[in-house]
Amino acid sequence: MSKTTIKPSLQNPLAAAEEVEFTIPGEIAGQTGGYEEVMKEGHDLIERPIKSVAVGQIEKQHFKQRMTVWERIKVLTDNDPNILFQNWGKNLDGASLVTGILNIGGRDVALYGHDFTVRAGSIDATNGMKLAKIMQMAGEKGIPLIGMNDSAGAFVPAGVGGLDGYAEAFTALRKISGVVPTVMCMFGFNAGGGSYLPRQGSFVIQPEDTFFGLTGPGVVKSVLGEDITPEELGGPLVHSASGVTDLAVADETAALRTAVRLLSYLPDNNYSMAPFQETSDPLDRKTWEINTLLKKAFNSPTGFNTPFDVSIIIQQICDHGDYFEVQPTRAREAITAFGRLGGNVVGFVANNSAVASGQIDCDSAVKIARFVRFCNIYNIPLIFMEDTTGFLPGREQEARGIVQAGRSMLDSIVDVRTPRILLILRNAYGGAYASYNNYPTGADLVLALPTTRLAVMGPAGKEFVYKNELRGLRGSVKKKIAEAVQERTKAGMEGDAATKDAEKAVAEWLKNEEAALNTRYEKELMNPKEGLALGSISSLVMPTDLRKVLGENLNFFLRHYQPSAWQDVQREFH
Repeated sequence: MSKTTIKPSLQNPLAAAEEVEFTIPGEIAGQTGGYEEVMKEGHDLIERPIKSVAVGQIEKQHFKQRMTVWERIKVLTDNDPNILFQNWGKNLDGASLVTGILNIGGRDVALYGHDFTVRAGSIDATNGMKLAKIMQMAGEKGIPLIGMNDSAGAFVPAGVGGLDGYAEAFTALRKISGVVPTVMCMFGFNAGGGSYLPRQGSFVIQPEDTFFGLTGPGVVKSVLGEDITPEELGGPLVHSASGVTDLAVADETAALRTAVRLLSYLPDNNYSMAPFQETSDPLDRKTWEINTLLKKAFNSPTGFNTPFDVSIIIQQICDHGDYFEVQPTRAREAITAFGRLGGNVVGFVANNSAVASGQIDCDSAVKIARFVRFCNIYNIPLIFMEDTTGFLPGREQEARGIVQAGRSMLDSIVDVRTPRILLILRNAYGGAYASYNNYPTGADLVLALPTTRLAVMGPAGKEFVYKNELRGLRGSVKKKIAEAVQERTKAGMEGDAATKDAEKAVAEWLKNEEAALNTRYEKELMNPKEGLALGSISSLVMPTDLRKVLGENLNFFLRHYQPSAWQDVQREFH
């Protein structure tokens, strides 16, 4: 008995054979001729991108836990895609890239996706031009772009044509940057141009078990002799830590659904507003949970130095507690997120004292700068929440360029033209306050909680404010120790024991006196009173009224804001 080999097939063996007739319904059949022949050829060409790929190639994708480009499109939308620039040369030129227009949630969205089942999704001159065309169309029509990247890079047999194709796509994507938002999903193994291209986009989403980078592990091994895995070289953990990847997710389906959710917070272009979404969450809903959070934190043994997670406050302010954080695993001392307040999309930029006291370092400064600049370009209002003891000092930060990173953050804030509000939660010290969306840097409104501690310096400021008193206290230490030793000697204590006990007692006395000055400094200068008196703060808000006050003021500013492309001088930006 011979062994039967079962071959995989996409066809149902029990289904009737599909026959396509090119006749008008009800028409009496007549003689067929050249017309029917070209219709059949045309139909075959239309179906060719989907049906001509060998089953084995599709199975290879599935074996690697990856979808085909057509399956990915089905995750993005239930509507049939409008495939454009469907060119197939004699050598499959252009076939490894699919371009078209999708309808996602009633919105037109441009799309490109590498078809890895055809020449490993590689780029030649033909599909490089096709890729540039879809990007140019997105820019001209003012619609967002989603990229599904799954490419081995330039098609080597195409020679310089593949490189020209990438260069054409690079140029097109750069020209629409800042005109329409772009969301890039990374699938499979991408290197070289396959990495440069998507990182030109607004946001990059990377699932687990994927790679993209300048070169692959093989090149690193041959050039540097270094053994390294794809995950260690260019996986989502590496790129999300550096900020190259904005969102790391579990798998392809999560990446595509995340792209759709992110898109719901973004406008179509730089001259329109993000989609408004009616909400049943009352704007005057009391935010009791914020009050509870602050009460538990500040009444704890560590008092007003107690850290807390600011994302809880963002959640309570947003409609139904729903918000979308960008770069959620990187530089957690700053939170950047999209949310809705009364149906309007708003960008949140918040210091997070739960990590490193909310101090701003190189990574968080650049993270804030990128997010603020994006919101500014795309007409998204901003709410800043301040709770930081300042910029992170030290040799390492200076060596990494904290001055330049901080300047990038400051530049992005000064340039903001969209409605923007500053809410001071607690700490607002020195240069961090001066560069964080206050009135002088252009804020439309500055609000503060009663817990605000606005000052030039933190508790260390007592050294300057009470300099003479501290000098007197510290200068009296020797005299007090001598007097204390004399008292103890008279009481019968030995010489060394008397000295040690006296030093300990005087040190405790000095500590208590300095602590009293700390408390005095906090009460006199680390509070919102001076800010209110000078007009640096417009008004105080109770924690339970935050959603109402922020929402009503945001609505006021938006009623008087006309969305438009950013027409000002485009300053240099790092």
